[in-house]
Amino acid sequence: MSLKYAVLAALLEGEASGYELSKVFDISFANFWPATPQQLYRELERLAQDGLVEARFVQQERRPNKRMFTLTEAGRQDLRSFAAEPPRRPTAVRDELLIKLQAMDDPGTTRAMIEERMTWARGKLGRYERVRARMLDGRTEEEYLRESDRVGPYLTLLAGISFEEQILAWCERVLVVLRQRVAQG
Repeated sequence: MSLKYAVLAALLEGEASGYELSKVFDISFANFWPATPQQLYRELERLAQDGLVEARFVQQERRPNKRMFTLTEAGRQDLRSFAAEPPRRPTAVRDELLIKLQAMDDPGTTRAMIEERMTWARGKLGRYERVRARMLDGRTEEEYLRESDRVGPYLTLLAGISFEEQILAWCERVLVVLRQRVAQG
């Protein structure tokens, strides 16, 4: 899959500037499809050239003018076709930390890396939980699901929460293994 469909899916929420989309990616998409602002701007240009999004200029007085992007009907149809197809391959984990752990023999350095990963996971989990609270807006999950037009953003958020919880559980297990290894000496 390309970034194309992630951008089109993000625009289902409504018109957005490139900057706003980068914030959406940081909060909502980063748990499953990270992208830099530069990648997003390049992709928006391609999508506009392909007629899948429409751009309009907004003049601002105290800031530079900005471009706002919306899905075109062709973009919606392309996204619907993509969403109807089964995924081409299962998820593959590509994680630099795992390569380092595979190669490392120093429990102290390994412990420090795992503790750093735990800090990142807790931070992401906190952000995801704040997003979840904003989405629910005082409603129960059942109320939200019953009243919401689109359930996809909530489901992907749940995947991110689950992923970070699993990372924390794995990190805890790694720390136990490292303590046992040091104790065995």
